[in-house]
Amino acid sequence: MLNAILGTKGKTAQKFTQDGTRIPVTRIKTGPCYVVHIMRKEKNGYDAIQLGWGEKKMTKISKPLQGHLKGAKLEKAPRFLREIRLEEPVGDKIKIGDRIKVTDVFQPGDEVKVTGWSKGKGFTGVVKRWGFKGGPRTHGQSDRERSPGSIGQGTTPGRVRKGKKMPGRAGGNKVAVQGLMVMAVDDQNDELLVKGLVPGAPNGFLFITKTGKNKRFLPLMEKGEKEIEETEEQRAERLRREKEAKETLKEAAEEKETPKAPEEKKEEKQTEEGESASVKTTADKENA
Repeated sequence: MLNAILGTKGKTAQKFTQDGTRIPVTRIKTGPCYVVHIMRKEKNGYDAIQLGWGEKKMTKISKPLQGHLKGAKLEKAPRFLREIRLEEPVGDKIKIGDRIKVTDVFQPGDEVKVTGWSKGKGFTGVVKRWGFKGGPRTHGQSDRERSPGSIGQGTTPGRVRKGKKMPGRAGGNKVAVQGLMVMAVDDQNDELLVKGLVPGAPNGFLFITKTGKNKRFLPLMEKGEKEIEETEEQRAERLRREKEAKETLKEAAEEKETPKAPEEKKEEKQTEEGESASVKTTADKENA
């Protein structure tokens, strides 16, 4: 049925799985998301639903769009509108104006594809835009370090070929990241916790599509849970290290508390005086 939802990029953080593995996760805000329009095969030639995400004032949109949203009976206009194609007709399962929850589409362990717009970087050179190596620093070419080099042939063809990688505006492109996994779903806050990083800047628009199910999914460690299942070998190794650390601390404390005998102090003083005298003699010889 419905296999996609709209959202915006939130904060990136780290979480731990139940086996103690630390992973990067990104929060995606997926609500409020409403059904604005339904396309049917009999009338439109294909089955799809139009979703609206976010909220903004009705006075900020055009009159035709206000008329388009009347059927959904929304108090505020959505910030983003996108169509989602369906393989089967919706029938009476989904109606115009219904709110789509994140739990209606995704569950922990689902594999997703996240599509967004990458960060714009402005006008850049070929080294940053295309990863060119640049020219040499030596042999009298101090001003060619980040230059593109030759951009074509001579008289034939006598022009720069189409598609040549040259300086220009970088970033701001549509990017899709596949192979991400849903780690947790927060129905109360309409949030999706996805393993990995997603394209775009914070609060940027994202289109999340379900692609399958991960068979090796491992849930996140619950909040406050510290114990990790370990093998007998790992437990023995941990206890051995803890014992060695305690013995080392105990020895250091005993050495610090035990006062030195007067004879030991005297020997240390004589040793220090002998070393200083030898250094002084060496310095006098060098000056002579």
